[in-house]
Parts: sequence; structure tokens; C-alpha cells
Amino acid sequence: MREYYTITELTREFDISTRTIRFYEDEGLIAPIRRGRTRLFRHSDRHLLKMILRGKRLGFSISEIREIMQMYKTPPGEAGQLRTIISRVTQKRRELEQKRRDIDDLLAELDNAEEACLTRMAELGVAKAS
Repeated sequence: MREYYTITELTREFDISTRTIRFYEDEGLIAPIRRGRTRLFRHSDRHLLKMILRGKRLGFSISEIREIMQMYKTPPGEAGQLRTIISRVTQKRRELEQKRRDIDDLLAELDNAEEACLTRMAELGVAKAS
């Protein structure tokens, strides 16, 4: 296992920008070692970055990710962290399922509007435009 990773190596590995990594650093989520102007990321920083990106993919906000990460370091520890993640995943799932229902409803409304237009065009003897 490597001791350090550069910001360029991490941007390539995770397909993100250096700005993204600097943002997470500014937010206090990761804290690379500094050698002059160079940032050196430990294996633990790489792992944290991976977890941050996973949280973002799941739809968690930066503050939610920070809260979950802090739980790991202090009581209630990992068990509390896992319970919180399960709770947040359940909440995100409900939100996405509602959005899916909303999209399905909107698609049905669009279908109805299109059908009404086509019916009226047929009544007027107007051909559908290609």
C-alpha cells in the first residue's frame, strides 16, 4: 500500500476535479498533509474521499456527510453511524419514490395532452407534423 497520493492521482482515480477535492478540504472533510504548496493525501484521506463521493452519489448533503463522519470518531461510534445511514437511506428512498410517482403522473398528463391534440387535429383534418 502506498504512503501518499497526489491530488492529480486522486482526481484521475475518482474522475473528479482538483476543485472538488479542494472544496472537501475547505469543508474540513479531508485534511491532507502539506509540503509547501503540495498536498499529500494519506491512505485514510483517500478512503474518506471515497466515502464522501459515495455519500454524494446517494444524495447526501455536505452537512449530512460531515455529521455521519463525525459519528465515526465520537460516540455513538460506528453503530450510531450505521443507524443514521440506514435512516437517511430510507428517507432518500422515500423522496426518490415520490419523485418517481410525480414523474409518472407528469408523463401521463403529457400523454393525455398529446392525445387530445392529435384527436382535435384529426377532427380538423390536419396532418400530424413530422
